[in-house]
Amino acid sequence: MNKKLLCAALLGGLSLAQAAQAQTFDDRWYITGSAGFNLQDNDRGTRNAPFAAIGFGKMWNPNWSFDIEANYQNPKVDYNQDLWWSQYGVSFDVRRHFIQEGRAWNPYVVMGLGWQKSEEEFDPSNPLIPARFERNGAPSQREDSHVAGKLGIGAQGDVGRVKIRTELAVRLDADNDSVGALLSDDDHDDGADWFHDVLASVGVVIPLGPPPAAPVAPAPVPTCADKDDDGDGVNNCDDKCPGSQAGQAVGPDGCPVPLTIDLKGVNFDFDKSTLRPDAIAILDEAVSILGRYPALRVEVAGHTDLCGTDAYNQSLSERRARAVYDYLTGHGIDASRLAGPNGYGESRPLENTPQTLPACKNERNRRTELNVQNQ
Repeated sequence: MNKKLLCAALLGGLSLAQAAQAQTFDDRWYITGSAGFNLQDNDRGTRNAPFAAIGFGKMWNPNWSFDIEANYQNPKVDYNQDLWWSQYGVSFDVRRHFIQEGRAWNPYVVMGLGWQKSEEEFDPSNPLIPARFERNGAPSQREDSHVAGKLGIGAQGDVGRVKIRTELAVRLDADNDSVGALLSDDDHDDGADWFHDVLASVGVVIPLGPPPAAPVAPAPVPTCADKDDDGDGVNNCDDKCPGSQAGQAVGPDGCPVPLTIDLKGVNFDFDKSTLRPDAIAILDEAVSILGRYPALRVEVAGHTDLCGTDAYNQSLSERRARAVYDYLTGHGIDASRLAGPNGYGESRPLENTPQTLPACKNERNRRTELNVQNQ
């Protein structure tokens, strides 16, 4: 397989892959497993082959991780595929992760240093193989241990509990006594000293143990916008009149506003204390206002016109006040919020008219009022 085509396919797959959520910092130890394809350096005289790796590691901060990983591959020899050739080793890899919140996959670069061992069979009768190679039977076998480095790129994303890695790296292998390299060298002298194998792989990262507990967010520090010390419904930041009394009617700035409950129209027929039909709508509006201001207290006051004796008018005004009082309590207004019912007779006329029979029958004076007590 062409190395350039494989590299392009792997990198293209990274751009199309999706995962459930962005990778976040997790400091648990984890185990890793991966499988891929080892594109052998042409100078080795071997075929490309699959490889597998297993290891364990840990994130030591949100951007850096380290892994210790063992690998194995078993390519075939070009000049004689019946001969055994295998390679295995261990490496210490460091990854620099470039994590961005909300991104499904996060790229990284990987750098590693390790040890590799080659086990290579060869035909001892081959005249091209120098005498320095020990003949230990037919076929003979060469074993050699050497240093190897790794450099590559990859991407990692979360898929539920596990993470997925896709990686493309080059392993620099200092196998300076390879029989296969010697035979693939046109001059058949000393072969290659360093090999550049391309490793393309997909793997999993499985964290060990329970996930770390989510950090507890500190309790927010209350500000003036969260407080209403006088209980008037306006926060301390906007309250320009702190210290309002409970139930006091206030405006958006927390300052008292005039509040009157207009009962104009709750009038009575001459010498009567029964509510007229036209007064019911006005009283219903008063019930609504008292419902919106549950701490509001009012006095129920009854009045008469100037006709009749003072004693009679006093009794009549009390009966009129009682009629309104009973209507309010009968429609859900608690009696503790109502002062009275109080009658004021003819002592508080709206118009001071002479006591002649036609003039004294002033309907506006035959009235009830709700006087706000806690403004």
